[in-house]
Amino acid sequence: MRRLAAVLSIAAVALAPSGCRQQPEGAVSVIVIGSQPKMADPERGPLSTPDAVLLENVAQGLVRFDASGNIVGGLAERWNVSDDGLSYIFRIASANWPDGKKITAEQVAKILKREIGPRSRDELKDTLGAVDDIVAMTDRVVEIRLLAPRPNLLALLAQPDLAIVQRGLGTGPFVAAANDKVPGELRLTHNIAASDDEETTKEEVLLSGAAVQQAVQSFAAGKTDLVLGGTFADLPFATAAKLPRGSLQFDPASGLFGLVPVHAGNHLDDPDVRRMLGQALDRDAIVATLGVPGLTARATLLEPGLDQLAPPVAPAWTATPLADRVAALRAEAERKFGGSKPTFRIFLPQGPGADLLLNVIARSWAALGLTVERAPDAASADFVLIDQVSPSASAAWFVRHFRCDSAAICDADTDKLIDAARETPVPQQRYALLQQAAARIDDQQLFLPITAPVRWSLVGRRIQGFAGNRFAIHTLTDLQQRSGSGG
Repeated sequence: MRRLAAVLSIAAVALAPSGCRQQPEGAVSVIVIGSQPKMADPERGPLSTPDAVLLENVAQGLVRFDASGNIVGGLAERWNVSDDGLSYIFRIASANWPDGKKITAEQVAKILKREIGPRSRDELKDTLGAVDDIVAMTDRVVEIRLLAPRPNLLALLAQPDLAIVQRGLGTGPFVAAANDKVPGELRLTHNIAASDDEETTKEEVLLSGAAVQQAVQSFAAGKTDLVLGGTFADLPFATAAKLPRGSLQFDPASGLFGLVPVHAGNHLDDPDVRRMLGQALDRDAIVATLGVPGLTARATLLEPGLDQLAPPVAPAWTATPLADRVAALRAEAERKFGGSKPTFRIFLPQGPGADLLLNVIARSWAALGLTVERAPDAASADFVLIDQVSPSASAAWFVRHFRCDSAAICDADTDKLIDAARETPVPQQRYALLQQAAARIDDQQLFLPITAPVRWSLVGRRIQGFAGNRFAIHTLTDLQQRSGSGG
């Protein structure tokens, strides 16, 4: 606790709230927590948060998200979906690459096919297994053909993982250039075409990456208008700082936040051990410790609000308060382990929020006579934390994390249900199969769910066009215009 207090004191020395002094005019200053943003290629692997923010703003996909997480036109100015849901046709806007060369449908089709191709390490590649082909129909028309209907295709296409990038160049809406005055900072510009009787306007954003302490202090000092990319691990830096009222904002993020076993051949091979550990987790204490408004405990893989699925039913054991479950769970631990109880090692990200999470997990399992330690890396851990935001509202993304080609401990029958769901052309049958697969994952505790992912931002008074959304993706367009008022 002394170490945690010392870390938090760094944030507490942040200067007085920026709302107490005049903000500078001109370009909007945005910091993303992490390394300096760069033009990464999604084909080469998962994107860091700063790289994803840069890509989604200078290398938009066929479609993109607005501030509220709604689908709007990106490189495509309009699109149509066939009645059977197997064909998506996009008309590309007349546009050029930053070097002045024309963007063609053939180029776009080739880039997308490469991003989901056999050699790609794109994080969304597996999610797009229903794509049969991507073809250029004319110089400005692209068709995506599917093997089975996928209502969430547009949400996937709007993700930065499917950005249209060619040789380090993007398709907008912003153009990025190095800011010569500040090393590592990028100046993003976006010219907004006007009607005949109006002048063309220009949006400017200064984008950089920084460690969380520096980002929070810069915002509190009034030097930064917007901070993006916060997670549960670094949240205490923000809550400990002196910030303007209402500036700390949370996304209603959808996704996974919980523990997954990462090695077979030990005590965790036994589903009864996994169930015992899952039932002993004090989820309410974790949620209270994180202190995020509206955050609730979760004991199921799936969450409410997924497409075409009823809200998941909580396991029967949740009806018994944790205090009343502990005695039976402790007795079960004695039967399983006797006097040689194992130590469970958990790999977590660095940060004071992760320290707090580990403390609650350790207390939860200590009630059973078990010891918890922090693992230095995933290779030496028994559990790792999954903290991921879902790219769509489909249950398929949730269950596919736990297939036998992805998870160390798995269930072959669950894999069969997932495969059948991917292959069926009947939507209702697909939803039913996914729900059955999720129920098996819950029953065998292949995943120990805790709550939803936590994503936070710091929003200054100049920022009017910001809104939390389930994807935790934030466009840098229209930041000084109220969301929904045009643009």
